[in-house]
Amino acid sequence: MSSGPIPPGVFETAGPAPDLIDSDEAGGAALRGGALRTVGFAAGLMLSLVSAPLVIRHLGDAEFGRYSAVLAVVAIVGGLTEGGVNTVALRELAVARDRDQRDRLMGDLLGLRLVLTATGVILAVGFAVIAGYGPSLVAGTALAGLGLIGALAQSLLASVLQSQLRFGWATIIDLLRQIVTTGLIVVLVIGDAGVVPFLAVSIPAGLASLAVTIVLIRGSISLRPAFHPNRWLPLLRDTAVFAVAVAVNTLYFRITLVLMSVVAAAVETGYFAVSFRVMEVLVNLPAILLGAAFPIISRTVWTDRPRFEQTTARMFTLALMLGTLISVALVLGAPFAIEVLAGSQGHPSTAVLQIQAAGIIATFLASATGYPLLSLHRNKETLAANLVCLATAIALTLALTPTWGAKGAAVSAVSAEFFLAAVTTFALVRRGGVRVPLIEVPIVLLAGLAALGVGLAVGIHPAVQAAVGSLAFLLILQLTGRFPAEVRELLARRVPGR
Repeated sequence: MSSGPIPPGVFETAGPAPDLIDSDEAGGAALRGGALRTVGFAAGLMLSLVSAPLVIRHLGDAEFGRYSAVLAVVAIVGGLTEGGVNTVALRELAVARDRDQRDRLMGDLLGLRLVLTATGVILAVGFAVIAGYGPSLVAGTALAGLGLIGALAQSLLASVLQSQLRFGWATIIDLLRQIVTTGLIVVLVIGDAGVVPFLAVSIPAGLASLAVTIVLIRGSISLRPAFHPNRWLPLLRDTAVFAVAVAVNTLYFRITLVLMSVVAAAVETGYFAVSFRVMEVLVNLPAILLGAAFPIISRTVWTDRPRFEQTTARMFTLALMLGTLISVALVLGAPFAIEVLAGSQGHPSTAVLQIQAAGIIATFLASATGYPLLSLHRNKETLAANLVCLATAIALTLALTPTWGAKGAAVSAVSAEFFLAAVTTFALVRRGGVRVPLIEVPIVLLAGLAALGVGLAVGIHPAVQAAVGSLAFLLILQLTGRFPAEVRELLARRVPGR
């Protein structure tokens, strides 16, 4: 996946991790880790280009809409019962130095995670029954819920790897899960399976990644869940506000699709589901790229405030540029992406995806400001921001979807994303006292519009337009002296002889 020697801080053992986080090399390790995870993400994306079109074409628009709605319900309930456990675990493991403290924390979090997730699965199945999804989709919801239990347990244990900046192994595990998923989907399509077996794919995929994670961290931390409700209560009290914020965040991103499955025509839900499938993949990018720096800002927020503010400012700028770059590429390349997924030119999902593409910018900015807020323990501000977005998504979906269908749903989703970015940025600047380079926002957005115009002027295949527009944006950044120095340094490290 990469050329040259493996960079330091990627595959190290657990021992030196705390020193690495404290050192001046931490930023570079995080950037390299984020880059490595992006390479893994790209490899997973290539695999999804095999699996996603197979599922969409095999099930058809309407049935794929129902399939996606079930997955959205399971994801929402998973978020509602997640309790902020993963992020809190990553934050606390990054600062904890005592082995006994880490073991007790992980044991309590594992026990809490298993109980909360099992409760979430029951709620998901109950919703499917009440919403009238039918016996097959109710069974599929239960199977997808079982997969959720394994997946969330694995993601909690993977926080140990991330807290040690062992991003290489985290990348390999994510890729393994995608390989298993793709392989099983191919088998099911060949076997002409119905929707229920597709919903069960997450079970073996989650178990495979869980097994590898356990092997990697065994010996560095306790893997025995502790079922002591008296110790869970302090954890829940400490994370209650943030837990609700995480739950609302999960809800608002998927609520549009769930509402459409109830109030909109099945075919419109299917159109939105195809676009949503692309967006569901891309919205993971901010966490992959920016999340690598979270252990650093969690440590420096209390020990080195100037370094924390500098890192936060750079995260904001990088997020703005990366979000704009991806948005430009997606607007231009949407016709090609939907043709690959749906198998036809001029598919209605193309316009839906082009609308949603603008929201990628907001998603990156919300992540870049959300991580520092979490490090500052500004959980109430995080909750308020997500509640505003949830209300926006619900109101606009109910108002726009009956008339505009999938396009109206896309507008509601994008509006919610921009509200979230605006509110979290305001909270970080006004309440957190952190300066971010807001002056860069209009400049970078204008560069993005110019690059979009260049891509459209090419007037040939959408894939070529996307490539030309992306290169034009990067060139504009270079000519204006705004090309990120960190990225330039990273590229220089990868060029032999430099």
